[in-house]
Amino acid sequence: RVHGETLDPNAMSSIAAIVSEFSTEYAKTPQRLKIIDAFALCMGLMAALQFVYCVLVGTFPFNSFLAGLFSSVGTMILTICLRVQVNPANAMAISAERAFADYVFCNVVLHLVVFNFIG
Repeated sequence: RVHGETLDPNAMSSIAAIVSEFSTEYAKTPQRLKIIDAFALCMGLMAALQFVYCVLVGTFPFNSFLAGLFSSVGTMILTICLRVQVNPANAMAISAERAFADYVFCNVVLHLVVFNFIG
């Protein structure tokens, strides 16, 4: 219910159709991209979990909280960039090996900054 109104049954069927279409199209995704998606989702959930912990428990070591959040969010963003680069549907002019090397280098730089920020 939204503001006292009931949800239209056609809206529910269209949502079900969207979910069904998404699942059939995602089944065609290569296994490598599904693994990258799972890791990006894991990093997003880790960032959300850290935020919920901070809200419930407190922010006593605030630098540690920020470092953990930046690490999770930064790794998720870099992983999404890797997915865009190695997706064969995008036809980028960069090899998968080069994209992975860039990903590793950027993660090293990110985590050097995160370790420095912890204090």
